[in-house]
Amino acid sequence: MSSGMSGRDVHSRAAHSPDLTVTYGPLPDHVADVWLPVGDDARPRTAMLLVMHGGFWRAEYDRRHARPQCAALAAAGYVVVSIEYRRVGAGGGWPATFDDVALAVDTVPGQVGAAARRSGRPAGSAPPRAVLVGHSAGGHLAVWAASRHRLPAGSPWRLPAPAPAVAGVVSLAGVLDLTTAAELDLDDGAARTLIGGGPVDQPERYAVADPLRLTPVGVPTVLVHGTADRQVPHAFSRRYATAAGPRTRLVELPGVEHFALIDPASAAWPAVLTAVAHLVDGGRAD
Repeated sequence: MSSGMSGRDVHSRAAHSPDLTVTYGPLPDHVADVWLPVGDDARPRTAMLLVMHGGFWRAEYDRRHARPQCAALAAAGYVVVSIEYRRVGAGGGWPATFDDVALAVDTVPGQVGAAARRSGRPAGSAPPRAVLVGHSAGGHLAVWAASRHRLPAGSPWRLPAPAPAVAGVVSLAGVLDLTTAAELDLDDGAARTLIGGGPVDQPERYAVADPLRLTPVGVPTVLVHGTADRQVPHAFSRRYATAAGPRTRLVELPGVEHFALIDPASAAWPAVLTAVAHLVDGGRAD
């Protein structure tokens, strides 16, 4: 499979604007954009899609670059919610980024239905459960958010069981091995900057922030990764799939690069839609 006409240009491509924006906290980045299903065949779903954008957790990348992805998912009949969170260089990093993601997952799904009704655009049955969809750094955050019941006692983000609002996870080229990302110095030390040091300097932080150390996740999970990815090695998803157990499914796409997975114009996009449909419609990863 080739990656098609894809690459960083998807970051600046025009796309349908969100229908609504909701807030989940008091800060400027505590917002989430909502796209409601479009087209005559739009139908209520058993779960909404909660999208977490990538950008190696850095402030220069925000949720706007995920608009083509989100608009295309809405065109496929889904309620799509793209969350913002504090990023490195704008108040984010440890622990703020994790605070925001945990708060958004816990509260945003329950807000979307009421906001849609107030706008006169009901979101079907406004289901409170969400499939988390994350790309790159967003894949790390999505899988981490679904793994909070695996955190050690005393962690402020720990849940006693898998979050009832999370129906499943789709990781698109996710940074699922945070320790190795730091050791490889991916994107000029992005993981070290996020955590505030390396694995040797901050072992306790990596123990709670690295999805590979929080397996098995406990909810159906699909990992989609291209073998030509130069930003995040596809070995990260392989390694995570091996550790995560039978509820996790790995989809490797030969010849596909990093950004094709959020590009609706790419040849990889049907595989992304299939991964989402497996969890939303079937509730399974296999």
